[in-house]
Amino acid sequence: MNTFKGRDLVTLAELTPEDVTHILDVAEWPADKWPRFDGASAGLIFMKPSLRTRVSFEVGCVQLGVHPVVMGPYDAFSRHETVHDTIKVLERYVDLIVLRTFAHSHIEEVAEYASVPVINALTDDYHPCQGLADLLTIRQHKGTLQGLKLAYVGDGNNMAHTYLLAGAIAGLDVAIATPVGYEPQEAAVAQAREIASRYGTGSTFTVVTDAVEAVAGADVVVTDTWASMGQEEEHARRVLDFASYTVDDGLMAHADSGAIFMHCLPAHRGEEVTDSVIDSARSVVFDEAENRLHAQRAWMSLVL
Repeated sequence: MNTFKGRDLVTLAELTPEDVTHILDVAEWPADKWPRFDGASAGLIFMKPSLRTRVSFEVGCVQLGVHPVVMGPYDAFSRHETVHDTIKVLERYVDLIVLRTFAHSHIEEVAEYASVPVINALTDDYHPCQGLADLLTIRQHKGTLQGLKLAYVGDGNNMAHTYLLAGAIAGLDVAIATPVGYEPQEAAVAQAREIASRYGTGSTFTVVTDAVEAVAGADVVVTDTWASMGQEEEHARRVLDFASYTVDDGLMAHADSGAIFMHCLPAHRGEEVTDSVIDSARSVVFDEAENRLHAQRAWMSLVL
């Protein structure tokens, strides 16, 4: 019995450890095992610009026989129509809704009204699709997830929140280093601790200001842009505030000798990461980008 059919993906907190294992297993199925949903359609709504998310979802849909209908910010939510009315119309046309937006409350409202599965393709607070792709990438390169240490260096943003939840479910210890004032939301840290306790994964969570302390002995080192979409006006100030949080060879030397480097991209080379790290043999950023396709195709195939 498919226990995923019809489910939403708003944050990773909705998943169990068993769910995650199954999703990652399905993501690695060969093409001859992919199910087909010929005649189905998916509404892909992008309130923010996108490269990896748009292409990976469109290609994933085609590989499953699903017709993708791509909409920009002025196509779906416009002309002062309420979210309720927009979604009640859209669900009559499509079998799945994918939304990349700003406020997390927007995806929650869409999921509340939609009778078809809804996928969060990024909000200001969470990025569950990237989280699944990253877990897949770590498992592929390290052979396991349980008991590894993931160090995240940078802004306490949607990726920091996502790694907290991913770690809690998959059994990763998560250490986050941010400047004062840029810490992840306390609610996200508390939720991660509750999930780890609920499932007995043994995950630990630390938030510090010292990047070296966070990276010490890490199996996975991750960073992200210092200014996310919508924060461009803060870029100059953030560059100053994050000046000591660049992932360079010196910082990577504190990680485990077999540590891998990850970044969800796009990277601002010379800011949050140096060329010598992102182009090194330890970097798996392009495997990580590819795995967006595989993880999202897996989820769509399970919920349709």
